[in-house]
Amino acid sequence: MVMKASLQLKMGQSLTMTPQLQQAIRLLQLSTLDLQQEIQQALDSNPMLETSEDDDQTDSAEQQDNNLDEQRETASAADEPAPDSQTSDWDESETAPDWSAEDQTPENIPDDLPVDTAWDDIYQSAPAPASRGDDENDSDFETRNSPSETLHDHLEWQLNLTPLSERDQAIAHALLDAVDDRGYLTSSVEEIHSGLFEGSEDDPLELDEVQAVLRRLQHFDPPGVFARDLQDCLMIQLGQLPPDTPWLRQAKLVVTQFLHLLGNRDYAQLLRRSRLKEDQLKEVLGLITSLNPTPGDNIDRTEPDYVIPDVIVRKHEGRWRVELNPEIAPRIRVNASYASLIRRADSSADNTYMRDQLQEAKWFIKSLQSRNETLLKVATRIVEYQQGFLDHGDEAMKPLILSDIAQAVDMHESTISRVTTQKYMHTPRGIFELKYFFSSHVGTAEGGECSSTAIRAMIKKLIADETPKKPLSDSKIAAMLGEQGINVARRTVAKYREAMHIPPSNERKRLV
Repeated sequence: MVMKASLQLKMGQSLTMTPQLQQAIRLLQLSTLDLQQEIQQALDSNPMLETSEDDDQTDSAEQQDNNLDEQRETASAADEPAPDSQTSDWDESETAPDWSAEDQTPENIPDDLPVDTAWDDIYQSAPAPASRGDDENDSDFETRNSPSETLHDHLEWQLNLTPLSERDQAIAHALLDAVDDRGYLTSSVEEIHSGLFEGSEDDPLELDEVQAVLRRLQHFDPPGVFARDLQDCLMIQLGQLPPDTPWLRQAKLVVTQFLHLLGNRDYAQLLRRSRLKEDQLKEVLGLITSLNPTPGDNIDRTEPDYVIPDVIVRKHEGRWRVELNPEIAPRIRVNASYASLIRRADSSADNTYMRDQLQEAKWFIKSLQSRNETLLKVATRIVEYQQGFLDHGDEAMKPLILSDIAQAVDMHESTISRVTTQKYMHTPRGIFELKYFFSSHVGTAEGGECSSTAIRAMIKKLIADETPKKPLSDSKIAAMLGEQGINVARRTVAKYREAMHIPPSNERKRLV
């Protein structure tokens, strides 16, 4: 069988994206910190871009001497700064303000690039400038970004200040290596003793020596470290309290003999076996609960997370006003001095490079404008939908899904998802991610809908107001919500309660 080669012509459709659209989508999904880095990288790599503050320092006399009218006309379209802050009242306008500027593109610079291409395919990208050494800045950077102290570092610092013999130092380091992040020993004293050196034949290492060093280390800060278990941890902390502390003796009795009853919240048995009255047991439990069962948590090991809001919402003259945070990104514009150097009908390598950089700078600014416009549109619509939350709190949150906002602003749901991810809104009630305002719904007895966020707030409020001696079960909470017209199952209540990290009723039971 012989196969013949043939040429066929077919028609079809496919979705393609221009480099401009690719850049706009990429900027849209960046968080605030990532956007700041992206803008700084663009400023460093593209000589046509500058911050608008740089332009404020231009000498007015120098501007008067510059009479290059033709060159100014060439760069006039690129001389519009990106908007640093825009505001919108949700009940005034259906769309965000028009931020577009006149686009007077120099000759031979296309308005659109071919689809399925990248910037580097058309224009040359300037290399990033080499970093300059600055000892003072480097030192400050290292100070601000140095890792926080760990529990092991804190204990070792105290150990270095403690006078010990060489033999006890070796024992102490072995004990220190066995401490976990909570401050507990992960190995028994016997195991640590067996893993240590045996010493000389005339003077072997005894178990009592390890225990003696351990008792000394148990006086380290934070109180309760080097404990073997919870009971040992609490007893170490009680032992460091002043002898005249009220109810100290009774607290030691409860911890040493009835800790299992306390853990199970079996207060009836605890009252009977400890021979304490109810008011006395309340005082004893108050002292015990003041102790820290995980002393290692006192040492901060995590770096703080800073959130910069993208949108600020405030009430002005009885109306909610939405505006972009002017501090989220530097204000940038095209450098008019460099743009004026571009000459028409000049195909030299230098002139071509400058034209390419100018076009790339203009599209970068337009992408930023598009990002800000979309973000303001979406935030304005969210405020319009969730005005009840801003006025009354979580219980007034309305059900809202991505398609609701997508239809309101005439965009695709994927665009709304990009806008609301890692973008934050500052409100009088706190800072929230935009996705916080989206939630599913539960039906009501009247045929309406109630937001799951509002239901969680109601559950939290009911639990906060419950009687400590007789906490509400999930079934009882579901019944109480049903009395308010909200149809929710017990399993749903349990799911919402667990999502808020609230323990079940048997663990919430308290004597006080």
